Amino acid sequence: MKAAVFKGAGQALAIEERPDPAPGPGEVLIRVARAGICGSDLHLTSGHGLQLPIDTIIGHELAGEVVALGAGVEAIKLGDRLAPMPYVGCGHCPACLAGRPHHCPQGRFDVIHGFSEYSRVGARDCVVLPPELSDEEGALIEPLAVGLEGVRKANLPIGARVLVTGAGPIGLAAAFWAGRLGASRVAVMAASARRAPIAQAVGASAFIANAAVADAAAAVREALGGPPDVVFEAVGLPGAIAAAIDQVKPLGTVVSLGFCTVPDSFVPVTALTKEVRLLFSMCYDKQDFQYTADVIAAGDHRPRAMITSTVGLDELPRKFESLRGASADCKVMVAPWGK
Repeated sequence: MKAAVFKGAGQALAIEERPDPAPGPGEVLIRVARAGICGSDLHLTSGHGLQLPIDTIIGHELAGEVVALGAGVEAIKLGDRLAPMPYVGCGHCPACLAGRPHHCPQGRFDVIHGFSEYSRVGARDCVVLPPELSDEEGALIEPLAVGLEGVRKANLPIGARVLVTGAGPIGLAAAFWAGRLGASRVAVMAASARRAPIAQAVGASAFIANAAVADAAAAVREALGGPPDVVFEAVGLPGAIAAAIDQVKPLGTVVSLGFCTVPDSFVPVTALTKEVRLLFSMCYDKQDFQYTADVIAAGDHRPRAMITSTVGLDELPRKFESLRGASADCKVMVAPWGK
């Protein structure tokens, strides 16, 4: 099979021929239809902070069709279309039974290969896509589920004023779910206005471009009618958590969704005097995946606005590197078998 392989920081992904994988016990093999490029893919191949091993085939936001079944698989059939969680757990520990294989002591992240023609996936750790979902929407389930879990952890009060910092796919996913799950107003704040139309398309009631305002805190209060009850930090850069603590109201909640891989700091007394609740949220459980699929299948296709381009494997290395700087793209999809 063809696959895009990480060869080291500063080098473009290499398109190589690799042996077709075979599903192990409790696994299935899918023909990858679409895979999304995640900001964490860029962070983990940047040469800074936590990094992936050389020769890794990356891509963990994917959807595809089942073409082979491993031993013991009964609930999934050949031809089913799946959105897999990017972890394969043991299936028996408390974490796996709770639908959280990323906390399984034996969980594996190296099985899922979205930037390739085929990938093994865990039969227990995926959802079957209803016919109402396109392949692209199936590959959006993973980042949307990240946002859903963050919003669920926040325990939004009905009518909450919400600020999302960062207008990447995770921030936009948080804005989408906040609007659906109780917020009265949702403002998205980012460095520039490039993604304002996308934020509005997924349900944000206001967009604030830092470069266009003299006082960011005042702009947030004006957009929301007061300071935010909850701030979702989805920037992932040093200083972003401190900025979220500054913005949130006293007794408010900050949920960090950003993928910062280098040391960061904030002044604890700022959060202390406000009595801020600070939470971190990385992943999701299987129910988040299923609920996301159900919401889209029921007719809410607004998250499709995040998809801005699709590339084949041969185009992927150039496009991947272009996303390391400022880009007009939001969510780029990879079509391993061609567009």
